[in-house]
Amino acid sequence: MAEKYNICLDIGGTKVLGAIFDSKDQIVCRYKKKSTEAGSSSQNVQDVIVSVVEELLATSGIKKSQINAISAGAPGVIDQGKGIILFTPNLPFRNYDIRTPLEEKFGVPFYIGNDVNVGVLGEYKYGAGKGYNNVVGFFVGTGMGGGLILNGSLFTGTGFKAAEYGHMILDPEGPLCGCGQRGCLEAFSSKQGISSYIRQQVSRGRESEMAEQVKEGVFRSKFLKKALAHHDKVTEEAIDRACHYLAIATGNLINTISPDVVIFGGGVVEATGDLFRDKVLEEIDRYCMTSIRPTVELKTAALGDDSNIYGSLAMIHDAEQEAGKKPAAKKAAGRKSTVKTAAKAAEKKTAVKTAEKKTTTKAATKKTAAKASTAKKTSTAKKTSTAKKTATKASAAKKTTAKKNQ
Repeated sequence: MAEKYNICLDIGGTKVLGAIFDSKDQIVCRYKKKSTEAGSSSQNVQDVIVSVVEELLATSGIKKSQINAISAGAPGVIDQGKGIILFTPNLPFRNYDIRTPLEEKFGVPFYIGNDVNVGVLGEYKYGAGKGYNNVVGFFVGTGMGGGLILNGSLFTGTGFKAAEYGHMILDPEGPLCGCGQRGCLEAFSSKQGISSYIRQQVSRGRESEMAEQVKEGVFRSKFLKKALAHHDKVTEEAIDRACHYLAIATGNLINTISPDVVIFGGGVVEATGDLFRDKVLEEIDRYCMTSIRPTVELKTAALGDDSNIYGSLAMIHDAEQEAGKKPAAKKAAGRKSTVKTAAKAAEKKTAVKTAEKKTTTKAATKKTAAKASTAKKTSTAKKTSTAKKTATKASAAKKTTAKKNQ
C-alpha cells in the first residue's frame, strides 16, 4: 500500500508557505510563494494556495492519490468547524467558504484555523509546549496574536474568537489601536506599536537608524535585529516599552489561568532571540500573585516559522482521532445494548423457569394434599367401619348373655 502524506500550509498576508509531511511526521518537501502576487480577489488568493499544493506535489513526485489531508492556518476570524474565513485583515476574505472548493479540487479533507491558534497548537504538540497541559501563547508580529491550550485541548471559545490577548486594554488613555480602542497590548508591543513609538520619537527630532524603516509603515524584523545590535537608543526604548506592557499582560493571564507555561513567539521574538522573554522575566514577578508565579514557566517558541505548519499537522491528527472515537463509541454503545439485551433475556428466562417451578411446586403440593385428604378419608372410613363392627359384636354378645340368664 502506497504511503500517505499530509500537506500543511501557512497562509500569510504576504506569502503562502507549504510543506509535505510523511507518515512519520517528517517534512519531505517545502515550497513558498508570495501571496501578494495574487491580486485583491479571494479567488486569486485561492489560486495561489492551489498552485502551492500542486508545486509541492510536482517537486516531491508524490501523486495526488497519496494525499491524506490538507490543512492550513490563516490570519483572521475563522469558523474552524465549517472551514469558512469570516474576516481577515490582510487578505480579501469575507465569509468565504474555502473548504469546499479545495476539497473538490483535491478530493481529500481540508482543515483551517486561525494562524496564531494553529501556531500555539504546533508548539504544544511539537515544540516548546510539548509535555504541558495548559499553555498560553503570545505571538508578537505585525499585530499581537494569542492562543490557549486548556487541559490538553485548543480553546477557541464561542464562534472561534477566543484568546485575543492583543486587545487586552492596559491603559484606557493609551495610544490608539487598529481595533478602535485605546491602550491595547497590540498598540504597545507589536510591530505596529513599536514602529509607532519610533516614528513619534523621530518626529520630535531624535535620531534612529530605524527612521526610514518605519516611515511608511512597520519595520522588517531583520532591521530591528540590526538596530538592537548597534544599540540604537530609540529602538531600545521601544523594545523596553513593548516588553513592559507584555509583562503586565502576561501577569494578568498567569493570575487568571495559572498555566503550566507561557510561550513567546512571532517575527519580533525570532529577531531578538531570548531578549523579549528575558525582559519580560525581569518584570513579571511584579504583576503575578506570589502563590501562582512559581508554578509557571516562560519559554521562547521552538519552531520558529514552522509553528503554523506543525499546528496544521496537529489539526489533521486531532480531526482523525476525533473521527476514530465516534465508531468506537457506537461499538461500545452496541456492546452495551447487546449486554443489556442478553441480560434482559436471561432475566426473562429465569423468570419463566421460576414461574414454571412455582407451578410445578403448586401442582405437587395440591396432589400431595389430595392424597393426604384421600388417605384421611380412607382412614376415617376404616375406623368407622371397625367401630360399627365392634359395636354390633358387642350388642350380639349382650343379647346371648341375656337369653342364658333367662
